[in-house]
Amino acid sequence: MNNFFDMKMLSSGKNEAFARNAVATFSLICSPTVEEINDLKTAVSEAVTNAVVHAYKEDGGIIELLCEVDESDRSITVSVTDFGCGISNVDEAREPFFTTRPEDERSGMGFTIIETFTDEMTVRSKTGEGTTVTMKKVFK
Repeated sequence: MNNFFDMKMLSSGKNEAFARNAVATFSLICSPTVEEINDLKTAVSEAVTNAVVHAYKEDGGIIELLCEVDESDRSITVSVTDFGCGISNVDEAREPFFTTRPEDERSGMGFTIIETFTDEMTVRSKTGEGTTVTMKKVFK
C-alpha cells in the first residue's frame, strides 16, 4: 500500500500556503530535488487557488486534498477537490488566458502552470457539484 494523507480545509486563501507546504513536506519521502519540490509547490498552489477563487462565491466551502506517494516509481499524486459550482466547459477552462473573473485581473494561467510543473494533470468537473484536479509529479 502506498503512503498517503487526506485532509479537508476551509476554502480560504489563508490555507493555500499550508496546503502547498504540507504536500512538499510529504514528498520528501521520495528525496526530490529542491527544484522538483518548488515545481510541486507551484502546481499545488495553483490548484488550491483555483478552488478558492472559482469554486465558491466566498470563503466557507470545503477543499479536500488527497496526496499519495508511490516510492516504487518515486512519484506523488495530488488531488485537489472542491464541492462548489463546477466548470461548465473544462476544455475551454484549460485554454491559456481563459478566466471567468477578468474583473479581478486573473491571468487565466492556472491549469497551464499546473501542466508545466507536473508530469500529468486531469480535470474532472460537474456543474453544481464541484471539480477535482489531479496531478502527478515523478521525481527523477
